[in-house]
Parts: sequence; C-alpha cells; structure tokens
Amino acid sequence: MLPQLPQKTVFFALIGGAVALEVLGDVLLKKWVLQDRGLLLYSGLALYFLGTVLLAFSLRHEYLSKAISVFTVLNLIAVVLAGVFLFKENLTLVNKAGIILGLVSIMLLEM
Repeated sequence: MLPQLPQKTVFFALIGGAVALEVLGDVLLKKWVLQDRGLLLYSGLALYFLGTVLLAFSLRHEYLSKAISVFTVLNLIAVVLAGVFLFKENLTLVNKAGIILGLVSIMLLEM
C-alpha cells in the first residue's frame, strides 16, 4: 500500500503538471504560428486539454480561487521565461517586477 501524500504536495504536483503542459502547448502554438504546420496546432491544443484536466483535479485539493490564482501566476511566469529563452523575446524591468510580485503573491496565498 502506498503512503498518503499531504494535500499540499498533491495540489502543487497537479498544478505544476498543468502549468508544464500548458506552457508546452503555448510553445507548440507559437511554433505553429511561425511554421504553419497543422500537427503543431493539434499537439498544442491536446496539451492544453491535458493541462486543464490536471487543473480540474487540483480542485479536489484546494479552493477554486486559490487554485486558479496559483495556476495563473505560475503559468504567466513560465510562459514569460519560455518566451525569453526559446524565442529570444525581451524582458523589461516591468516584466521582471511582475514576476517578482507574482512569486510574492503565491507566497502570500500560502500563508
């Protein structure tokens, strides 16, 4: 028999998985825009769907308002970083401040 994981561990694992899948979906959709290959579009949409399923399961472990807030902030940060590292997009001082404030908001939600 497997040991029970704490609710927060399960919640953050599900949210982390959802964020990862949706960011991968975003990357594939951006590549689809640049390369116009149908497979990239359908793969990106499939990853979005799977990410949404994980997000839905995370609601079993946390309030809707908290789950959506944490997911949205982590997704925003991850997508910005993917844009910077994969597509050489610029990161302004305001963007950097937004990332820091997003991380602070997650910490405040967890208090």
